[in-house]
Formats: sequence, structure tokens, C-alpha cells
Amino acid sequence: MRFFLTLLFVFALFTPAEAQQAKKVYRIGYLTSRPDPRDEAFREGLRQVGYVDGKNIPVEYRLAKSTASLPELAAELVNHKLDVLVTTSTAATLAAKKLTGTIPIVMVGIGDPVKSGLVVSLARPGGNVTGSSALTPELGGKRLELLKETFPKISRVAFLWDADNPANEFNLQELEVVAPVLGLKLRSVPFRNLSDLERAFSAIPRAEIDAFIIARGIGPVTQPQMVDFGTKTQLPAMYSATGYADLGGLMAYGVDEVDIYRRAAIYVDKILKGAKPADLPVEQPTKFEFIVNLKAAKQIGLTIPPNMLARADRVIK
Repeated sequence: MRFFLTLLFVFALFTPAEAQQAKKVYRIGYLTSRPDPRDEAFREGLRQVGYVDGKNIPVEYRLAKSTASLPELAAELVNHKLDVLVTTSTAATLAAKKLTGTIPIVMVGIGDPVKSGLVVSLARPGGNVTGSSALTPELGGKRLELLKETFPKISRVAFLWDADNPANEFNLQELEVVAPVLGLKLRSVPFRNLSDLERAFSAIPRAEIDAFIIARGIGPVTQPQMVDFGTKTQLPAMYSATGYADLGGLMAYGVDEVDIYRRAAIYVDKILKGAKPADLPVEQPTKFEFIVNLKAAKQIGLTIPPNMLARADRVIK
């Protein structure tokens, strides 16, 4: 009898602690510099691994209106004592990394996390940051190639990029190497907001630009604004993120961003279960898409060759 009572005492002593541990509610932060429909893909990914935003896991969202506001928003999230912080751009990840070396950070589709100083290597990140790379610089040459093959007569291409996003400098360097090989002259057009972009672009004589590429990771300008800008120029345009084509952009080539946003939730789940970011290799995308928007082409009077339509993974009519 005494032995039985002792067992009951021990059980009563440890059960509350175990129950408290079982009821632990993790907190996730989500820092982005642009509103993006792919955010829903991340929430879907969370649901697939057993977490429902607002039910069994709260997610604190912060949307930066400009790149300059990222440090302040990152500080707000860090002060929430998060278990994981998700970031969706190079600038957002850098802002978060400067503020904390302890909170695990899961970056989503970052251009070049090694050159940006976010991780030591893709195989062994070595710090509190891991996640996925979008291989953005390496894809620049492919975008130029597709643009040239679709419109063989072009010879002068402008590259429009957010000057506050350090990843875009690596994009520019890649394009500067590839452009001469394709017989193209490249013009760099950096900007920091929409009016800045419009001024910079209008200052270029029309005869000096045949087409343009819009960088991935445009922080202060929304995707719809960039698509509207592309339509107004009535020039062939290649977008570096596939979402632009769905919004009316002419052509886009890049990673399947729905997939990488969804897979970010897998990293969150692994970390919450005890994995260390330093030991989780940065994932590189395996799915890429070339999308052509025929409706956009007709709107600005351009013809897409049949062979390029055949190569497209998706044609929007």
C-alpha cells in the first residue's frame, strides 16, 4: 500500500510539468517586404505539418512598406521572443540576423545567402540562419537567353533593380557577364521607389532600350505596380519571379515560388522539433517555370513565336 501511495505521489509531482510541456505554444514571426499571394503557400505548408495559424500556433506578421523599415519591424518581432522567424527577402534576413544570433531564422528563396553573408555555406550554414536559396544570380543568364530567343532583334536590354536589395547586385554582375556573349548591351537601372524608377527609366532615350528584365526581390514596389509599368512601356519584358506573369506580366522565368514557400514550413517544423539551423543545409530549388502571358502580348502588340510557346511550362491565354 505504501509503495502504491509513493507511486501516486511521484506521478502527481511530475504530471503538471509534463502537461505544461505538452501545452507549449510556439511562436512564429514572419517578416516580408512585399505583400505576396505566396504567403498563403507558407500557411498551407504549416497546415501540412500540423500547425494551424491562430489555432495551435500564433504567427506574428510584419509587412515592411519600404526596405528602410525592415530593421524596426525585425526588432519588434525579435522582442516577441519567437521560436522561429521566417524572412522572405535578403534585406529582411540581413535585418533580422543583425538583431539576433539565437532566434532561428528560416529564409525563403534568398538569392545568394553565401555572398550576402547570411550563411557560411549552403551545406553547413553554421549560424542561426537556414532555409532556401532561389539561385537568383545563376538564373539571370537563362532569362536573358529566353528573352533573346523570343525576340531575336533586340540588342539593348535594361535591368531594373531595387538598389536597397543587396542580392540584386549579384544579379547585375551575372547579367554583365552573359549579355556580351548573347550580343546584348546591358543598361543598369537601379531605383528605390516607384517614382524613382519612372524618373530613371524616362531619362533613357527610347532608342537605347529594346527590352528589359525586372529583378526578383523588388521591395518598395509591388508586383502589380511593376506589371503596370511594364505594360506602359510596351516593350518586351522578362520578370524574374513567376508571380508577375499571373498578374499580367509578359514573360517570367524563375523558381516555383509556391513550392519554396510551402517547403519553408518543413524547416520551421524541424527547428521546433529540436533541429539546429546551423546543421540544416540550405535547400536549392529543383522546380523552375517559364511562363508566357499571351494576353499581355496581344495587349502591347507583340507576337510570341510558336517554338517559344512550345517551350513554356505554362501559357496564359
